[in-house]
Amino acid sequence: MTELAKKRPEFRNINAFKDLTTYRMTPAAWVSILHRASGLIMFLLLPFIIWMFDTSVSSEISFAKFAAAFNIGIGFVPGWFIKLVALALIWSYLHHFTAGLRHLWMDVSHSAVTKEFGKTSAFVVLAISITLTLVLGAKLFGLY
Repeated sequence: MTELAKKRPEFRNINAFKDLTTYRMTPAAWVSILHRASGLIMFLLLPFIIWMFDTSVSSEISFAKFAAAFNIGIGFVPGWFIKLVALALIWSYLHHFTAGLRHLWMDVSHSAVTKEFGKTSAFVVLAISITLTLVLGAKLFGLY
């Protein structure tokens, strides 16, 4: 065999049971995956968003139904579950928005993109989205 044939790169298949438990993703990878997941959550909850908007602005009576849905629930769905779905929607919007701003900033400033910037900006995105979600979640659940 020639020397080139011996030094070909080795491609490793990942075993889902052995390798995924020990594989450590970078913060940028987590932000990227969560960016996609938050977009999917917003897409799947679009009927809920439309329902919330429609019932909150139609009339005073529909707004009272809207407020009651968050307090006591609708049918067999309790109010805390509706609040939890709204909290998931709040997180998905905040994360998707902040991660989108991060991507826009990286597109605008090509020279400033380094591994260190990717790591720190990923931590900033996670910190901002989680902090704002906790603050708005505390308001949603009536803690202040």
